[in-house]
Amino acid sequence: MRTLYSSHQSYSLICHSKPKITASDPKHTMSEAIPFSPATTLFSTTSNSIPHLSPSHLRPFLRHETQPHTTGKPISCQAVAGGATPTPSTTPVKKKNRYEMENLTTWLLKQEQAGHIDAELTIVLSSISLACKQIASLLQRSSIINITGAQGTMNIQGEDQKKLDVISNELFCNCLRSTGRTGIIASEEEDVPVAVEETDSGNYIVVFDPIDGSANIDIALTTGSIFGIYAPDEQCLVDYDEDTLDEAKEKCIVSVCQPGNNLLAAGYCLYSSSVVFTISIGNGVHGFTLDPAYGEFVLTHEDIKIPKSGRIYSFNEGNFDLFDPKLQNYLNHLRKPGGPAGKPYSGRYIGCLVGEIHRMLLYGGIYGNPDNVKAKNGNLRLLYECAPMSYLVEQAGGKAIDGVQRILDIEPKQVHQRTPIFIGSPDEIDKLMTYLV
Repeated sequence: MRTLYSSHQSYSLICHSKPKITASDPKHTMSEAIPFSPATTLFSTTSNSIPHLSPSHLRPFLRHETQPHTTGKPISCQAVAGGATPTPSTTPVKKKNRYEMENLTTWLLKQEQAGHIDAELTIVLSSISLACKQIASLLQRSSIINITGAQGTMNIQGEDQKKLDVISNELFCNCLRSTGRTGIIASEEEDVPVAVEETDSGNYIVVFDPIDGSANIDIALTTGSIFGIYAPDEQCLVDYDEDTLDEAKEKCIVSVCQPGNNLLAAGYCLYSSSVVFTISIGNGVHGFTLDPAYGEFVLTHEDIKIPKSGRIYSFNEGNFDLFDPKLQNYLNHLRKPGGPAGKPYSGRYIGCLVGEIHRMLLYGGIYGNPDNVKAKNGNLRLLYECAPMSYLVEQAGGKAIDGVQRILDIEPKQVHQRTPIFIGSPDEIDKLMTYLV
């Protein structure tokens, strides 16, 4: 039954099936299929009618009298007067325009208007997103423009640097300096934190790993960038007339070495089949995908929540024999068939922390980079990698520990301090802890 409206009265359009009609039968015309009395007002032309109907509205129900019916049963309809116009029980939901999108700049401005961040932090975050776009472009063309391979230098940790390690570090530093809102820059590729002389009014501390998983660059696998932003205990501005260089460095180090609990914002940029910029400013986790047609990061993953559990684990099992026996027992448990489907956990290892965390945020599971016989403190840096990622995962509802305490509670003693880390879905971390205690 369908309802037709006029300015004064509503009519119900009741349809009944009739025997099969052929075009050769002249008795059955459209006028017989819809009998209305002369007094009936079906289509009103008054300005206050609701709403005007045209014959196109009835096309699904009517056929032209000369059109033959080859299959199915024809329909006969008539209008029946009813009461007042019915009131819809629910308000129609406005459909989202397929072309409607919210980019990162707009989102940051909305957060500023809502009082979640200030204008200076908005500028700093925008500069980081610009650095990520530049790095993404270089990675896509790295083999073409010959920027793959080793640089021939080593960083402070004694690791060989790739060409893109050095280039990406410079891009990050330049973008952050140009804002005039950054007081200190601390990079995994730099020996010590650097005070920014160009600072106008801001004094934010930005820590970052410009290229995470740089061993994947030459084979075009997943890489990423990680960053965290702190408010300093006191602004680190070097006065070379009063301080020696060592004293100036010490001031910067003291200001940079803060626990992850003090983070104002953190995020990563994933460079893979898509370029995804994921960020938290303390009110949830949001992901923005780079649209190459516009050169803009577009909001695609709003308020990400990590699943409470997940059947994917990510450990470098090449070091299995070097792990603690308790951790070995836990990994052996994951390999055994179990769960609703009677299957073991799936092992996935990308060799890039950004890729591991991105998958985990969407699918759940657990990632671990534990200490072992050859690496007593693990392999990942607390300040540049573990703290920012732990901040993101906790904002999404997950957990991150070093095997004993929360990663965000650890007070760094050195800028390049390392730590073991287990991070992921809350139920998976809780299960791990039952084996480690």
